[in-house]
Amino acid sequence: MKIIIFLLIYVFIVANYIFCFNYKHLLIMLLMLELMSMMIFFMFYMSLMMLDLNFYYLMLFLLIMVCEGVLGISILVYMIRIYGSDYYMIYSFL
Repeated sequence: MKIIIFLLIYVFIVANYIFCFNYKHLLIMLLMLELMSMMIFFMFYMSLMMLDLNFYYLMLFLLIMVCEGVLGISILVYMIRIYGSDYYMIYSFL
């Protein structure tokens, strides 16, 4: 059980590192956000399972994850239609 928790935390830290230092493409950033969300979901699931609590909040968290993913994909599609790529460094958003 402790190895699983260690691996979840390790993957979360690696995804956070990639998200912070590889910010040139929007698709990579969205994938790392989804990976971090999945790791938080698994940690949340493990803690609810160990404490023998209700999984209602887990469903709310999944709903928020799906909404975040849909918004990210819609922004990605919009950027690709307007600018032609998802390369972040050539746009001035200011």
